[in-house]
Amino acid sequence: MARKEKVTRVIDGDTFETDSRKNPVRLAKVDAPEKGERGAAKATEDLRKMIQGEEVTIDTVARDRYGRSVANIKVGRKSVNAAMRAKLKK
Repeated sequence: MARKEKVTRVIDGDTFETDSRKNPVRLAKVDAPEKGERGAAKATEDLRKMIQGEEVTIDTVARDRYGRSVANIKVGRKSVNAAMRAKLKK
């Protein structure tokens, strides 16, 4: 079941925190560069511009080995996952 939550902090290009959960949320099927890798700062900034402070719809599809939700995220009707995949291909 999808839940609406407010994004409080973008950690990197595929992970963020919300005001109502202990663990961060990861974008499903998005593999952004990790901190220190080429493109990591831009990916983090791209995600920040899209969702920081926004109310997003989180549809969890799995959990990763750290207990984080792996989810499809939307702002309004726009898929954040698809937008980030497109940005990372450039």
